[in-house]
Amino acid sequence: MAQGGISYFGIRHHGPGSCESLVKALQELQPVAVLIEGPVDASPLLPLLASSDMKPPVALLCYPEDDPAATSFWPFAEFSPEYQAALWAAANNARLRFIDLPSAARLAGPGPEGSMEADSGGAEATELRAEEVARIQDPIGTLARAAGYEDGESWWSDIIEQNPEPGPIFAAIADAMTTLRDGETSIGRFEAMREAHMRLEIAAARKEFDGPLAVVCGAWHVPALRAAHTQKSDQALLKGIGRRKTMMTYAPWTGPRLALGHGYGAGVVAPGWCKHLWQTRGRRDASVFWLARIATVLRAKGHMISTASLIEAERLAQALAAIRERPKPGFEELRDASIAALFNGEALLWKMVEAELLLGADVGEIPPDTPLAPLIDDLQRNQKAARLKPEALERELSIDLRSESGLFRSTLLHRLNVLGVSWGTLTDVGRSRGTFRERWMLAWQPEYAVRLVENLIHGPTIEKAANGRLIQMIGAAATLDALATLVQSAITAALSEASTAGLAALEEKAAHSSECLELVDSVPPLADIIRYGEARKTETERLAGLLERLIVEGSIALPYAARDLDAQAAAALTGALRKADEAIKLVEPTQDILDAWRAGLAAVLESSRSTALVAGCAAHLLYEAGRLSADATADLLAKRLSPGTQVLDAAAFFEGFFSGAGQRLIYDEYLRGAVDAWLASLDEEAFVAHLPLLRRVFSNLDSMERRRLIEAVLGKRASLPAGLTPTPDGGEAWRRHFGLLRGLIAGEPSHG
Repeated sequence: MAQGGISYFGIRHHGPGSCESLVKALQELQPVAVLIEGPVDASPLLPLLASSDMKPPVALLCYPEDDPAATSFWPFAEFSPEYQAALWAAANNARLRFIDLPSAARLAGPGPEGSMEADSGGAEATELRAEEVARIQDPIGTLARAAGYEDGESWWSDIIEQNPEPGPIFAAIADAMTTLRDGETSIGRFEAMREAHMRLEIAAARKEFDGPLAVVCGAWHVPALRAAHTQKSDQALLKGIGRRKTMMTYAPWTGPRLALGHGYGAGVVAPGWCKHLWQTRGRRDASVFWLARIATVLRAKGHMISTASLIEAERLAQALAAIRERPKPGFEELRDASIAALFNGEALLWKMVEAELLLGADVGEIPPDTPLAPLIDDLQRNQKAARLKPEALERELSIDLRSESGLFRSTLLHRLNVLGVSWGTLTDVGRSRGTFRERWMLAWQPEYAVRLVENLIHGPTIEKAANGRLIQMIGAAATLDALATLVQSAITAALSEASTAGLAALEEKAAHSSECLELVDSVPPLADIIRYGEARKTETERLAGLLERLIVEGSIALPYAARDLDAQAAAALTGALRKADEAIKLVEPTQDILDAWRAGLAAVLESSRSTALVAGCAAHLLYEAGRLSADATADLLAKRLSPGTQVLDAAAFFEGFFSGAGQRLIYDEYLRGAVDAWLASLDEEAFVAHLPLLRRVFSNLDSMERRRLIEAVLGKRASLPAGLTPTPDGGEAWRRHFGLLRGLIAGEPSHG
C-alpha cells in the first residue's frame, strides 16, 4: 500500500466499509497531504466540504462557460470515502487536493463505470476485447465471480463493507486489482490520460510536501498509479488536452440519486442501507436498529408491529446469514426476514416501504458562502424568502393566492416550471386556475440544479431566465393555441416581458389564422386569464378584446370546419368545442359575442354535411344554453336516432350529445323516450356492435346516478332486473323501456 512515502488507498466510491477503513488508516498514517481522485481545477472548492454548513448529499458541478448544458457532476454522501477524507484533512491541518483530469478535459469524454462521474462507459471501450471491457467497467464484479458470487455487490459487502474483521483491506484490494489488471493490453485513451494525469500530480506533490502522502482513488486505479512511468511519457499522453474555461460550484443532491438504479455509474444499490451502515459502524446490533427503522416506517403507515415479531425477524435474519455463509445479515437477509415475520409473507407490503428505506429521502444543503451558479444562488434566495425547503419525498402544498406569501410561492413554482424545473406539480390543474387556491405536489430532484445551469443562457436570475426561455418558446410556437397557452404561462408566472411578447405574437397570429381548431383551442387559456386575472393582479382589457375576436372568428369558421371529418378530427373538434363553450360561459361576454358563438353552433347543427359527432355536440351545447327547447330536442333526437338513419351516424350523434352528459336522462323524460326508442330499434347484432359506445356514455354515471336513472325508468321502488328479467312490480315499465335499460346495463363495468 505504501510506496516511497506515498500510501495508496483503493476505495469504492460511496462505500461505508471503505469509508470507515480509510478514516482509521488516515489516523494511523497522519499524512501531510491528502490527494483525491477528482477534477484538479476544483481543488479550491475542496475545503468547503468540511464546512459545518455543508450537509451531504451534495454534488460538485462543473460546466463549460460557453455551454452550461454540458454539465458533469461528482456526488458526495456522508458515507463517501472522499468526503470523510476531506473532513479528516480539514480537522488535522493536512493539505487537500484533487488530482484527476481537469473538468474541461472530462467534458470531451466520459469516465469509466467506477469513476465518480454520472456518465459511464466510452466509445473506445467497445474496441477492446470482451474480457478487458468487463474488467475495466466492472472490476469488482469480475473479482466477485472469481470468488463464486453472482454479483459484485454481495462480494464487496461481505469482504469490505460488513466484514467484522476486515484486516489490512487496502493491501488486499491493491493485490487483487494488480492481478486483475495483469497483462492488460489497453484501457482506452481516456482512461490512460486520467491515470497519467494523476501520476503527474502525485509526483508534483511528492516534491512539494515533506512527509507522508495519502492518495484516495477508485480501487481499479491503484496498480496503474503505483506502476513506474516516466514523466515524459505521461506528459506526451496528455498532449492536446482540452482547455475550455469551466465554472464550478456545489449543489444539493438527494439520497435516491446515489443509487445505481437511477443511472449513476458509480452508485450503490441501496444508499439508505449504506447510510445506516455508516451511522451504526462499530455496533454489533446494527441489524436491530435497521429492523427498528422498518417498524417505525410501518407504524407510521398504520400497521401494527409487535416487539415479538421484531425479535423473530432478527433471529430469522441471523439464520439466513448463516445459511448463506455471510459474515452477518445484509439488507437482503433483513428484507426476507421482515417479509416473513413482519409482513406475513406479503412481499407487496415490503414494496410500500422499500424506496423509503433503501433509497432514503435525504436532500443536502450547501454553505451560504459557496460560489454558486447565478441561477442556483437566486433559487436559494427565493426558497428562503418563500420558506420552502427542498425535500426528496413528495409532500402536498396548498397555496392561497390572496396572500402575498401564497402568491410569491405560486409565482416561483410557475417560473421554475417554465425553466423545466418541475419542483412542484399542480394536482388540480383544471380547478386551481379557477379559484384563489392552488394545490401543489412538491418533490426535489438533484438534476434540477443541472437544468438551472443549462438555463443560464437565458438570464442570471429565475425571473430573467424564465422570461428569456418563454420568449424563445413564443418565437418558435407554430399554432395559435400553443401561443395562447404560452401567454397563459407567462401571465401566471408574472413574467411581464414574456407576456408582452406573447400578446403581440398572439394578436399577429390571430390576424392571419383561419384554422378553426386553432381559434377554438386558444379560447380556454385566454378565458382563464381574464376570468381569474384578479387573483394574480393581471391587466385583462387587452386580452378581453382579443378573446372576443377569436370567439367570433371561430364561430364563423366552425360550420365549415365541421364538414366531412374523420373520426380523429371529429373527436378533436368536439373536445375543443366543449372546453371553449365552458370557458365562454365563465367569462360572460357581451350578448352579441354569445349570439355569434351560438349561431355558429346552430349552423353546424343545421348543415347536412356536418359530421354527426360534432353535430351531436353542438345540439347538446345549444340545449344546455336554452337555445333548443326540451320538445325540440326530443324531436331532434327522435329524428337523428330514427331507424331510417344510418346506424353509424345515429351512434355518432348519440355520443356527441350525451358524452359526459348522460345524467340528463335522469331528469328529462323526453330525452329518455327518444333514446329508448332508438336503442329498442337496434337488432341484436347492431346492439352488440355499439356496446363500446354505450359503455362510454353510461359509464360516466356514478353508482348513485345509475340507481336514480333506473328508478326514473321503473319507478321509485323498482330495482335492476336480475338477468334482464322483469320484476313483478316493474315488468310493464321494463318492457316499455327495454332498449334504455339494456343499454344502461351494457354500460356497467362488470357486464360484458
